[in-house]
Amino acid sequence: MKTPSARNVPALLQALHQEGFTGTVRVSGAPGGTIHLRDGRVGAIETPGAPTATSTLLASGRIDDDAWLAACAAEPDADRLGHHLEAAGLIGAAELEVVCTAAVYDGAFAMALSPPGDWELTDREPTLLARPGVEPRPLAEETTRRIALLSRLRGPAGDLARGRPAPVVDRAHPVSGGGLTPRHRELLDSANGRRTPRDLAFARGRGLYAVLLDLIRLEALGAVHWETMTVPEGRPSTALRLPPRTATSADEPSPRAGPLPRRRPGGGFPTGDFGAKDGE
Repeated sequence: MKTPSARNVPALLQALHQEGFTGTVRVSGAPGGTIHLRDGRVGAIETPGAPTATSTLLASGRIDDDAWLAACAAEPDADRLGHHLEAAGLIGAAELEVVCTAAVYDGAFAMALSPPGDWELTDREPTLLARPGVEPRPLAEETTRRIALLSRLRGPAGDLARGRPAPVVDRAHPVSGGGLTPRHRELLDSANGRRTPRDLAFARGRGLYAVLLDLIRLEALGAVHWETMTVPEGRPSTALRLPPRTATSADEPSPRAGPLPRRRPGGGFPTGDFGAKDGE
């Protein structure tokens, strides 16, 4: 089945969704990312910008290291690992679906905070998957919504994600305007002015987007302030962007044929994609 030529990653994902593609999209950049598709749906996204489902389960203590290693040894094909975890009683099916699906959305959000590089398609790489996976268009729309919300609440989401929150109150006393929830207090205990929100997300086994929302709340309570938000050298994230809905010809070439498309310097992207520009 032929698919339209793709000019950016979400257009590629949409074309691959229509094709029912199973395989991997490797996006270059700093840090870059790997998008795993099964039958055209996004089953997992791995990027240094946000915790995966695996790191979430382990860092949160939901599954301990020994049990995880034993499960991986018993089921070497990571695509089937979720079923094994359920059968072994290590996690319920509903909880695992929530964790894996949330990690897909969080990975797309993290990759949408800075421009991408090129991409290439490769064969299936086994990984812990969300089942049945997420369609590209709602994934793009939710990512855009998240970036827009953060921009309204605090300013450019990319700048916020590069900040380094530090505590500014005596943690032994209630915060002005209301006390802290246990979740907020754990996050405040981990903030030290050196860790970025990404670092905090990995440390706490939580999603990057959820951590950013909680940090904004803590700032509103006077519990944290943000150190100078500069771009760490060599660590921009990777953006995924989706074109508007348009009719395409079945005679157009497959996105897997020919040279890899590149984003033109200064070229804009439409709204409603895997991350609108900050402030939109």
